[in-house]
Amino acid sequence: MNLKRLPTFATVIVVVPALALAACGGGSSSNQAANPNAGEQSPPGDIPDNQVFVRFTPHGSTFSARVPEGWARSSAGGAVSFTDKLNTIQMQELPAAAALTVKAAKQDELPKLAKTVKGFRAGTVTTVSRPAGQAVRITYLARAKPSAVTGKAGTDAVERYVFFHNGKDVVLTLSGPRGADNVDPWKIVTSSVRWTT
Repeated sequence: MNLKRLPTFATVIVVVPALALAACGGGSSSNQAANPNAGEQSPPGDIPDNQVFVRFTPHGSTFSARVPEGWARSSAGGAVSFTDKLNTIQMQELPAAAALTVKAAKQDELPKLAKTVKGFRAGTVTTVSRPAGQAVRITYLARAKPSAVTGKAGTDAVERYVFFHNGKDVVLTLSGPRGADNVDPWKIVTSSVRWTT
């Protein structure tokens, strides 16, 4: 036996078991390639990119807006809501003497929300421009409705838009699970507000 070749042979013996271990799943999962055939996983509450929106005018109101087609509609306390599993769009028209300001929203609206919304945590209060005009945008977190399966309640991210037109506020409240990427669908809804009178 040629003793000069022994170190090379020993090195191969050590390397081969290590490669076999990695091939059997003993290596780090971060080294494993992603499955190109696996379906894309969206966070819970993400509204699909192919969602169709249709125009809706609440009975007796002076505005209309586009809402997701096929969502369940309900009415309560003068507000109309559209819901699909984890997301909700609520719209309501209220009499108002003047347009809401950021200052007034911070002084008056936030305390009201803190008293009436479970799990309320204030976010930001800003003004935004939409085709129907400027609106005050209030963001906050709220406790979601408990799951019918587990009974556990998660956290919703909420965006509340207040538009003013001809002595009335139009309030759109858009909510869905925190972490869902619904920026584009919410912009479709808020940008679609039109005045009918």
